[in-house]
Amino acid sequence: MIEKTDHRIASHCGEGQLLLRNKCLVGHGTPQAAKTVLFVHGATYGSTDTVDYALEDQSWLDVLASQGFDAWCLDLLGYGQSDRPTQMDQPAQDHAPLVDTAFAVADVHQAVSHILRLRNIQGVNLIGYSWGTAICASYAGQYPQNVNKLVLHGALWLEGLAPSGQTADNIGAYRTVDAASMMTRWAIGLEANDINRVVSEEARLRWCEQTVACDPQHASTGLLRAPTGVMKDYAQCRESGADWYDPALIQAPVQIVVGAWDAETTPAQGQRLFERLTHAVTKQMTVIGDGTHSLMLEKNRHQLHGVVAQFLLS
Repeated sequence: MIEKTDHRIASHCGEGQLLLRNKCLVGHGTPQAAKTVLFVHGATYGSTDTVDYALEDQSWLDVLASQGFDAWCLDLLGYGQSDRPTQMDQPAQDHAPLVDTAFAVADVHQAVSHILRLRNIQGVNLIGYSWGTAICASYAGQYPQNVNKLVLHGALWLEGLAPSGQTADNIGAYRTVDAASMMTRWAIGLEANDINRVVSEEARLRWCEQTVACDPQHASTGLLRAPTGVMKDYAQCRESGADWYDPALIQAPVQIVVGAWDAETTPAQGQRLFERLTHAVTKQMTVIGDGTHSLMLEKNRHQLHGVVAQFLLS
């Protein structure tokens, strides 16, 4: 039987609390660093609506717990079940972008420190998804002693992309999406028969509507708000050509895994990052066919689960 515990921990900034969720088998025994894993989400949707979204009555977090992992996931400030900064209740243009990568890394450190204290262990495995790969990779470079293994699912990497000519000016504190725009984003670049083959329209719409509803203002607006710190970082890196973080600082074993149809964090991006992981103890990359950026919510998610479990347990 899987046991779920929700922890509320303080953000490093001193304002607001973060949702840190744990799932593990009841009576799972003595905590082990090698079997402890923390998931960090991407730029728009929280962990509780991605890694812990149940498909056929089981989420990926449930799968990890059933495999014997002490499985954790974090909603960053402004996302999922975590608190929203007060600036998100005001017009977006009144404030600078919120929750950038450096801010997120500091809150991941809050979460990792909480887990290490609670379990009395020396390190964790990290799974980053999309923007979460930049967060987790940055963390692994800054705190190598705390990271056993690193999984980068949909590795965000901008090397080789031409400047867009767009600056980070006037981004605002947050942006909004609705279920319709989320549906469009999911199927980007695909014909209807292809996207419907890997996940039904009904299943996509159900997830989109449920995920938008996590926003406390959803009932009156029909919108999901997301902080824009990641957009600021993206614009600065793309226009300047600077690296988002230094892959050479990562010492832990690394597994990159990406869907072949991922149009947002492409296999080509993952390959460029793979080549820059010059000090990782080991590194490997897996491309899963018939999978989009939302692979973890699609029919081929079981291949993703298998690749990650094999890496973590090896």
